[in-house]
Amino acid sequence: MGVRVPTEGFSFHLEGADGSARAGTFQTPHGPVPTPAFMPVGTQGTIKTLTPEEVHSLGATMVLANTYHLFLRPGHELVQDLGGLHAFMRWDGPILTDSGGFQVFSLARINKIQDDGVEFQSHIDGSRHLFTPERVVEIQRTLGADVIMAFDECPPGGADRTTVEEANRRTLSWLERCQARFVSLGEETAVPEQVLFPVLQGNVFDDLRLAQARDVQGMGDWPGYGVGGLSVGEGKPDMWRTLEVLDDALPEGAPRYLMGVGYPDDLLRSVARGCDLFDCVAPTRNARHGTAWSRGEGQVNLKHARFKRDTSPVDEACDCYTCQRFDRAYLRHLAVANEWLGHRLLTIHNLRFLTSLAAESRSRIQDGTFGTWSSEWLARYDSARKKTPSE
Repeated sequence: MGVRVPTEGFSFHLEGADGSARAGTFQTPHGPVPTPAFMPVGTQGTIKTLTPEEVHSLGATMVLANTYHLFLRPGHELVQDLGGLHAFMRWDGPILTDSGGFQVFSLARINKIQDDGVEFQSHIDGSRHLFTPERVVEIQRTLGADVIMAFDECPPGGADRTTVEEANRRTLSWLERCQARFVSLGEETAVPEQVLFPVLQGNVFDDLRLAQARDVQGMGDWPGYGVGGLSVGEGKPDMWRTLEVLDDALPEGAPRYLMGVGYPDDLLRSVARGCDLFDCVAPTRNARHGTAWSRGEGQVNLKHARFKRDTSPVDEACDCYTCQRFDRAYLRHLAVANEWLGHRLLTIHNLRFLTSLAAESRSRIQDGTFGTWSSEWLARYDSARKKTPSE
């Protein structure tokens, strides 16, 4: 066993199950997170167009911020000087920061991956930086999030086995270094209560996923697990199979965070396969492009001309401010005109759609009806999406 990672102030309690679907509570120093839970993404310390109070009112209990972006601007040390990420954002609930690894690989114009770390060029000003596992932990500890993620290498969808094996080897080596630095920082400095989650890689190779899960658990007891390297270009059947493989391989008593997944149908299918925490930029990104989710029609592009005189809400069953106050005709006008009010209103709806879907999943798991309910929900959603005119 490796060095034990401190978990004071954190716990996870399972409160119900229906098949592999789980309902629980992830307790943090900044409050409880009832699971399943969708975490809105505040990449640069903000959920785009919304205030923290609005995000709370939509049912979100935990949000995500990004290490790469906050490191580059405004700088993690400035955030610390201004009271830490919670005070800086005016968000009093739990926060998770991802390691920045995905952005280093996908956004940096030039990067050089080596065993020591990743050298990359800023997408903002071209400056060059080195992210090592130790540095990534130091930056996240300085930012002060409740949950911080280990540095990992995420191979793209469709990567060959040799590439994935190398990424697994490097991810495990980096995790050992992240773990050691996390523990030593806790001994050296007065820092906020935090926990470190490992990230499991392995792409869609079942044996590599199982080997990584086994090796990571062999390093000690972890307060939670990140599942990375999915929804990066692989086929959906491979994604579902991989989650089923991991469901049996991970301990029941820790939350499972499926990274970067948050479309409604994907969320439900992932909950059914044992996942607890989710994040995705889709709700806010789709809103900026005039796209919203509807139980009756699936995903709809409100810029389409057929909504010009449509006086119905985006979703008749939705209780959000947008659906209670505005119709599709007006929302279409805002989207076509690229007005920021349209971005805000559709962000409100999309986030509420996901948080309420997660909340109902939790309720259904607890009363033992999740399997039947989710199958019926997905059948209606998929059917509506297929019938929606091409946009």
